[in-house]
Amino acid sequence: MKRLDFEGRVGQLDELLGAERSFDMTSRTLTIASRRAKLWVINGYADDAVLERMISVWLTAAQWNGVRTLEEFARRYVSVADVTVEQDRDSAVTAVFSGKTLLVIEGFCGGILLDAKQIPLRAVEEPDASRVLRGSHDGFGESLMRNAALLRRRLRHPALTLSRRQVGGRTGLDVAVCYMEDLVDRKLLSELDEKLDHIAARSLSMGQESLAESISPGRWYDPFPKVRYTERPDVAAACLMEGNILVMVDNSASVMILPTTILSFAEEINDYYFPPVIGSYLRILRLIVLTMTLFITPMWYLLVNDPAHLPEALSFLQVESEYAVPLIVQLLLVEFIIDILKLASLNTPNALSNSFSMLGALILGDFAVQSRWLVPEVLVYMAFVAVANYAQHSYEMGYAVKLCRIALLVLIWLLGWWGFALGVAGILLLVATTPPLVGRGYLYPLIPFNGKALAALLRRRPISRENT
Repeated sequence: MKRLDFEGRVGQLDELLGAERSFDMTSRTLTIASRRAKLWVINGYADDAVLERMISVWLTAAQWNGVRTLEEFARRYVSVADVTVEQDRDSAVTAVFSGKTLLVIEGFCGGILLDAKQIPLRAVEEPDASRVLRGSHDGFGESLMRNAALLRRRLRHPALTLSRRQVGGRTGLDVAVCYMEDLVDRKLLSELDEKLDHIAARSLSMGQESLAESISPGRWYDPFPKVRYTERPDVAAACLMEGNILVMVDNSASVMILPTTILSFAEEINDYYFPPVIGSYLRILRLIVLTMTLFITPMWYLLVNDPAHLPEALSFLQVESEYAVPLIVQLLLVEFIIDILKLASLNTPNALSNSFSMLGALILGDFAVQSRWLVPEVLVYMAFVAVANYAQHSYEMGYAVKLCRIALLVLIWLLGWWGFALGVAGILLLVATTPPLVGRGYLYPLIPFNGKALAALLRRRPISRENT
């Protein structure tokens, strides 16, 4: 802060902090040992008990006893554990908006920042999308400090490193990069740090999604997710022990896991709460189901659309009932209806959820068949696809597969077998050229090939045999 007269400094800070414009910005004028002082804090963040105790100490200070700097004042008269002296005015203003308390005293340049805040938080609870039959049932929340504590609780080792920075211009978003000092790939860490330091976005109001888009390569047409997310501390701790890097964002309950490859989406927390053979089976099954959700409806449509190439053994795939709507329209219509039902369920009150489920079943069941809008075969295959999507814990990967499946259906409708071949080649090319945020490649450990890493992804190794 510039060395101005006390009134000038206070006036500038009042204007920047919006002390007169915002009702939640609390400011208090004090007299400390015959010197004027002023304090700013956001009311919703303030820990009243701590601040009242501190103010009572300051108001009863009769003299300065040789205090010449703010650092000496902080050592003698501030009992809060986290206290810093800030000389930069803009940094002090950002800290106040982050929840800290700013104290400015007449005759001293700069200000004292006290971390005496109580952020409104919800209780620690298990994430809805990552439930387990056994194991811990806690989950990350919206507080960066509390999330860091949940990690520390599981990894009580000095190698665990959590470095924090602020990014995002106006939002001043707190971001923490977490890694194990002795396990992390230094090249990947340097690459990530460089990208975080050069974020040009003015605002990251959507938390981790805004951050991921700011540092991801500019391929808007690529649907495949470049980041894995988790809301479970045990998953995050396990990823750190594997040498991965976590990016934690304040105000977000999801933690980013880097680097991310397409095969890493086969891993899921339940694999580790079952014996190794069962965990390996579930992991391989998840890959098979993911492949089936991509190809089952395009392959069925391709075969029934060209009966001449349909083997006798697969004749049961033929559509025998009458229908008034072309099959391609039926398949696309059900794809869109499933998404509409998903979106509607998010806005349906719990008291009406049963009625909504019954209505959706009637629309996609007997009514649709009897009116000859849909054939039973379409409902069967699309029901499998809809259910199988929930075997994949990543919503982003589920929608990426869905978009590729729709593209395959359209190409088959236009070009037949050539369209199917062109679509498969396009999907493989898209996956192979998808650039990760950091890392060796999206198809690693297939390209470049690493047999040991590939075996670790496909087979759940016993923990007793892993290197620790």
